[in-house]
Amino acid sequence: QVQLVESGGGLVQPGGSLRLSCKSSGSQFGAYVMAWYRQAPGKERELVARITLGHSTNYAESVKGRFAVSRDNAKNTLYLQMNSLKPEDTAVYYCNRLQFPFVWGQGTQVTVSS
Repeated sequence: QVQLVESGGGLVQPGGSLRLSCKSSGSQFGAYVMAWYRQAPGKERELVARITLGHSTNYAESVKGRFAVSRDNAKNTLYLQMNSLKPEDTAVYYCNRLQFPFVWGQGTQVTVSS
C-alpha cells in the first residue's frame, strides 16, 4: 500500500511563499502522473496542479503564475512552490496520483493570514 506524506505547510502572510513536499513510499512513483489538491473549509477538494511523467504541468486558473509543481523521481517526492500567496489559498493541501488515486494522506495545512 502506497503511503503519501505531505509536509511544508504553515502560517504565512499574504504575499508570502511556501514550498510543500509530498513523499511517496511507492517504488513506481516515476510512472504516475501526480497532482496537488486542496480542500478549504466547507468546500470540496479541488485540483490545483498536475505534472506528467515528462514533467509537463497544468494548473488551476486560480493559481496559474503563482504556483509551480515539480517532481524528483529519484527521491519519490513531489513539490509545490507557492508564491504570492493569498488568503483564498488557505486550505489543506494533498498530493495523489491523478488517476486511480491512492489512499489519501493527512495533508498539510496552509493558512494565509495577516
